[in-house]
Amino acid sequence: MAVENVSAIFKMYCLTVMTMVAATYTVALRYTRTISTGDMYYATTAVCLAEVIKLVLSLGMLTKETGSFSRLKNALMEHIFCSPKELLKLSVPSVVYAIQNNMAFLALSNLDAAVYQVTYQLKIPCTALCMVLMLNRSLNRLQWFSVFMLCGGVSLVQWKPVEATKVQVEQNPFVGFVAIAIAVLCSGFAGVYFEKVLKSSDTSLWVRNIQMYLSGIVITLIGVFLNDGNKVLENGFFFGYTHWVYFVVLLASVGGLYTSVVVKYTDNIMKGFSAAAAIVLSTVASVLLFGLHITIPFASGALLVCVSIYLYGLPKSETMKTTRQDSDSESKQKLINV
Repeated sequence: MAVENVSAIFKMYCLTVMTMVAATYTVALRYTRTISTGDMYYATTAVCLAEVIKLVLSLGMLTKETGSFSRLKNALMEHIFCSPKELLKLSVPSVVYAIQNNMAFLALSNLDAAVYQVTYQLKIPCTALCMVLMLNRSLNRLQWFSVFMLCGGVSLVQWKPVEATKVQVEQNPFVGFVAIAIAVLCSGFAGVYFEKVLKSSDTSLWVRNIQMYLSGIVITLIGVFLNDGNKVLENGFFFGYTHWVYFVVLLASVGGLYTSVVVKYTDNIMKGFSAAAAIVLSTVASVLLFGLHITIPFASGALLVCVSIYLYGLPKSETMKTTRQDSDSESKQKLINV
């Protein structure tokens, strides 16, 4: 999709919001799972509530897009109530995203926010692999190089996990890493699958979101009662909720929708800078809030990840142009030598 021609100020606004949402969500979620006092809330209910809010927001955006309630009603009847096959098709990413979101809570219960933010960038090579296999896309040499660089950076970060002195709850870094691994696999597959569904028809993005979130609510409700059913029946759905938990749910709801809207106004380089900036902000917040001790392997790995994100996001046209210029220069040099 081509990036629309908008002002540099608006692009900076998009970049700032994307960065703040990503960093704040990670740090706030980590805070509610480790530092926040009081009864611990059930992560499955938070994931389910986020799906409900996403559905409401998507309905609002579809109402604005259609322009009237009668057109909204017709769109819902055509694409929701009269299209069970489409709902079934969108239930696939719903299941995968539900697993991913629950794994994020599990990972941030066992890993520091900065370590999570760096390691979660493994979603880039996972998404790239899914794009190659599912969409028949191709990667250039620089992108493959950046993928291996990113994996090396994550390996450095995980080589000797950093410690947060202010976190008093019991943690298992291995469980946290396994949870991130599952989350990035889910993120890569679900993102590419959803893109394939979107490009297979002219159906509105908001209609597709509504189809997906309807399935998501059902799936996450099943998850609530399978994992915490007895506890929820005894203590209530909102047991342990504080204003920080509601804030995390709101970020989880708004963040994904906002990113899907503003991404068309930015390019891959800006998204790369956003991810790198989110890593830096998460690290600073972890030092201040959780007493994180920065080690040389962590700093080196985080730097490699930031550089690899930037390299991966470079436009193919520029890379090909540079390669072509180098090739032309070599040819001219050979002619001069002859």
